[in-house]
Amino acid sequence: MFRRTQTTADDSPASATDPKPAGKGRPTPKRRDAEGRRRQPVNAPNNRKEAYKQLRERQANDRVKAREGMLRGDERYLPARDKGPVKKFARDWVDSRRVVSQYFLPFSLLILLLTWIPFPTDVRGYVYVAVITIGWPIMMVGVLLTSIWVSWKVKKLTAEKFPGESLKGVGFYAAMRALQIRKLRFPPPTLLPGGRPVPPKK
Repeated sequence: MFRRTQTTADDSPASATDPKPAGKGRPTPKRRDAEGRRRQPVNAPNNRKEAYKQLRERQANDRVKAREGMLRGDERYLPARDKGPVKKFARDWVDSRRVVSQYFLPFSLLILLLTWIPFPTDVRGYVYVAVITIGWPIMMVGVLLTSIWVSWKVKKLTAEKFPGESLKGVGFYAAMRALQIRKLRFPPPTLLPGGRPVPPKK
């Protein structure tokens, strides 16, 4: 009589209890693809002027970074003459001591100032004799002897501590550092006189 209409599987709605497909249903993205999406796009310069501006900004940032690294004593940013464990040992040895030669520049400045001061005529003669004919020669002899001693001592100690390293110029390097005013030394000292570490700047 009446025929039942057969419904196909395609026309029936999906049951709510149907299991979900196994897995995430999508391939896992590769690491380089995920990192690539996180990266910011590179803004290419539109003209030569903009390219030059970007170049100057990069160079300025590199100079700031290099200066900060040199002030920290980072080996990556130091000049070739300051690199290596031998030079680091020479700097620390000089910085941890007070030597006569480090007062050479302040003493020279003092002598220059004394020659400019308008002393009375009878006093000026005594000042010149005391400073120029007595004080200056004594200071020069002290600086010379100190430089020779510093050079010899540092070469001797570095030869014992670094037997396989090149010691070329390390004595002269230490003697020249000992001539400099402590606050003007570069790289900056990491040790105080007596061997204590320099406290970090706040």
